[in-house]
Amino acid sequence: MDATLSLLNLAGDIALLLWGVHMVQSGVQRAFGADLRRFLARALSNRVKAAAAGLGVTAVLQSSTATGLMIASFAASGFVALVPALAVMLGANVGTTLIVQVLSFKVAQLAPLLLLAGVVMFRAGGTRGRDVGRVGIGLGLMLIALAQLLEVITPYEDVPSLRILMGGIATDPLISLLFGALIAWAAHSSVAVVLLVMSFAEKGVVPFYAAMALVIGANIGTAINPLLEGARTGEAAGRRVALGNIITRVVGAAVALPLLPRIGSTLVQIEPDFSRAVADFHTAFNVVLALAFLPALGPLARLLERLLPDRVKPADPARPLYLDDAAAETPSIALGHAAREVLRMVDVLDSMIEGAADALRRRDREAIATTRRLDDVLDALNREIKNYVTRLDPDSMTDDEHRRLESILTFSLNLESAGDVVERNIAAFAAKHLKRGVDLSPEERQEVEATFDAVRANLRSAASVFMTGDPRAARVLTQQKAEFRRREAEAIKTHFAELRDRGKTGAPQTSALDLMRDIKRLNDHLVAGAAYPVLEASGDLMASRIADDGGEGRSG
Repeated sequence: MDATLSLLNLAGDIALLLWGVHMVQSGVQRAFGADLRRFLARALSNRVKAAAAGLGVTAVLQSSTATGLMIASFAASGFVALVPALAVMLGANVGTTLIVQVLSFKVAQLAPLLLLAGVVMFRAGGTRGRDVGRVGIGLGLMLIALAQLLEVITPYEDVPSLRILMGGIATDPLISLLFGALIAWAAHSSVAVVLLVMSFAEKGVVPFYAAMALVIGANIGTAINPLLEGARTGEAAGRRVALGNIITRVVGAAVALPLLPRIGSTLVQIEPDFSRAVADFHTAFNVVLALAFLPALGPLARLLERLLPDRVKPADPARPLYLDDAAAETPSIALGHAAREVLRMVDVLDSMIEGAADALRRRDREAIATTRRLDDVLDALNREIKNYVTRLDPDSMTDDEHRRLESILTFSLNLESAGDVVERNIAAFAAKHLKRGVDLSPEERQEVEATFDAVRANLRSAASVFMTGDPRAARVLTQQKAEFRRREAEAIKTHFAELRDRGKTGAPQTSALDLMRDIKRLNDHLVAGAAYPVLEASGDLMASRIADDGGEGRSG
């Protein structure tokens, strides 16, 4: 019974340690994730700067997985070459060791102070203050968990089941390595596993050589998840980064494993404290790997490109290209992916408008069919984007990220609705006129062409407003509604003038009035999807009008 309770206490302390690590990582990502991503993007000019940036970003995030997701997304988009991406991961592996170094000292007395400061900031601070408070609470929980782990495993000789389990693991370094890899893969954190191994080593639960093997395994295990997640996304560029990271660790393990007895005896002479010696080995292992592989990244990159070549396959325009499920743990990255996919919708809608215009200009039936097929693509992309962003954890998102999510949904929905206008109304208008063999007058055709050009220009402006969130550009886009109302009014005048001139009231007409109204509706969706969310956020959007500088309003 005592053994069972001891194992339950051990499991609970490990769970508390994992939760503390999670709170630290999520708090830093929420508070500084976007800033760290921008910093990382600016530091990719060469492999040395990239490695230093990876170290710095991961030292703050305490998650090489989060850093790996950022750099994999850069690589998949072609923003960064493979060599600096691999250098970032070498630096990231060193960065994860720094908090282990800090916690290897006797800092458990700081736990109450960290918890108190964290709770105060969480309850009284703003958005970023709450996130920093979460970091303080997480660090306090980690220190409490480590202290309780030491208390649980102190009467180690009285826990036969634990002694048998750890004794079996310690019988062979390879078994220890595989066990360390397994628990690090399951925990998604090498930091937590290394801290646990430090506790075991300090109390003699495992011999020091087995503790080093467990640490090597933890380094391999934490690199497995990005590789598996990359395999699901199918993007070769991102998978190369993950595979390169795990290759460097496996090679390091193959070299270090036979040398563990010699390494262990040397380290113990330098640092008799087993807990500190485990932390030092963890850091040294990753530093040596970084120094050894930095000069060899060129050949490694070429090997990875041969192992994982870009697959040439028929492009499915309805298949999302940027919605990476692996990024769901980091909302700032996931929302960036979703925004890029929305820009693909802009391109599809632009092709639809161009096709509808060509159908009227050249009387092209194939252009009508193509436009209707593209509407299915637009619907599919909107559906995938909606499903992707609504799967994000709302509790892990900042206020700015919530607003960005809403703007993505609003714009994608309005783009899909604009596509429906093109497919159901404008393309239908062209098909009906082709079937009847009638055409617009030269004057009407010229006006329709100019209106199509104007709405395509507004589509590009809407995409810019969506990406930049510039209120001034949003105002300019909104003011274009007046121009489309003017065009509609001119079409009405032209229509009734023709009726009077021809004296054919009630007879079938080839007037462009309905077409101009549909193009105006199309433009309204662009304004509502891109400009209105920006103006609402800036306080310029009133309930029924757009506020101007003089305090008066124009009808929206």
